[in-house]
Amino acid sequence: MGNREDLLAGARRCLEEKGWARTTVRDIAAASGGVSMAAIGYHFGSREALLNAALIEAIDEWATHTGRTLSAFGTGTDAPAERYEAMWDRVIESFSTHRTLWLASIEALAQAEHCADLRRYLAGGQDQGRRGLAAILTGTGEGTIDDTTARTLGAVQMALLTGLMTQWLTDPRQAPTGADIVTGLRALARVVGPDRP
Repeated sequence: MGNREDLLAGARRCLEEKGWARTTVRDIAAASGGVSMAAIGYHFGSREALLNAALIEAIDEWATHTGRTLSAFGTGTDAPAERYEAMWDRVIESFSTHRTLWLASIEALAQAEHCADLRRYLAGGQDQGRRGLAAILTGTGEGTIDDTTARTLGAVQMALLTGLMTQWLTDPRQAPTGADIVTGLRALARVVGPDRP
């Protein structure tokens, strides 16, 4: 690897171990195998730009992993509610096995407030995520998902995902299970009632 790649890898390690706010230029240089601190400015312009690039790399990995986990919904012979519950149980399991990736997505949201480029990147990712989630749930291709379905079904699914993630990362013992989510959605459906004619 070259200095640029070493710096990205070092910044990723620092994000996972220390988080965005507590990572210093010195930390990144050390985690990069001794790449000089000046190389950060040369390759990325600033510590913030390097950490944002490392966050984007982590989020891309997170999105790929999450997409694979969620895409399992469309397979199997179980009833849709059972498949949906099992899908959520797989997502919950990934909170433990890929904790640093999930935490990176939370850090990115906080940092996006201070970086327009990162905010635009995340907004584009959210749009793609809404469409992808709606496609998984409807069993169709992403290209066939209209804006309304993405803004409703996809957005609600994304809200469930982010809400569950924050609950699990904060207090896994009290966070809902896949069965709790299905039960809660059934209760919510009774609250809002059927569509109006």
